[in-house]
Amino acid sequence: MAELHVIGQLVGASGFDDCPNVFCKWTVEHGKDWECMEGLASGQTQVDYPAHGDVAVWQHPIDVHFTAKAAHGWPKLVVEVWHMDTYGRADLSGYGCCSIPTSAGMHTVHIATWRPVGTLRQQFNAFFLGGYPQLKHKQLISDARERYRLVTAAAGEVQLQLGIVLKDFDRFGVSM
Repeated sequence: MAELHVIGQLVGASGFDDCPNVFCKWTVEHGKDWECMEGLASGQTQVDYPAHGDVAVWQHPIDVHFTAKAAHGWPKLVVEVWHMDTYGRADLSGYGCCSIPTSAGMHTVHIATWRPVGTLRQQFNAFFLGGYPQLKHKQLISDARERYRLVTAAAGEVQLQLGIVLKDFDRFGVSM
């Protein structure tokens, strides 16, 4: 079987001006021809309370090993960034998604995030009470064909450092 090793870290986040006290829930989604052999394909970082500026630092490790029968359904990293408000409640800051790099080596990846805007009433509620609108169906985060239907606002950015190791893709006829 062809193999993909992803070794790296969620470095941190920036640009979440409304509340820099953020944490991240992440998941590696993949197609049916892929199987996670070792490591965790999902997780959550700690909350960072930055002393200066709006840059949150997580340094959260990612180490996952996949086998593949085909390149179709190449893994994607899906992130949900949440912030802690002054009352200790977790509230959505943004969603984002990126494909795992397809070439071997070290990669620095920046994931631009977004959040649903919602109705005018939901916008007022979010401003005064907190609680931004959230997606009911999380598969919309990674489905580019359906996401264009959503009305969204830009949020911050998540930074990753990923080391990619590819093994036996050409030997087993898995073309890139």
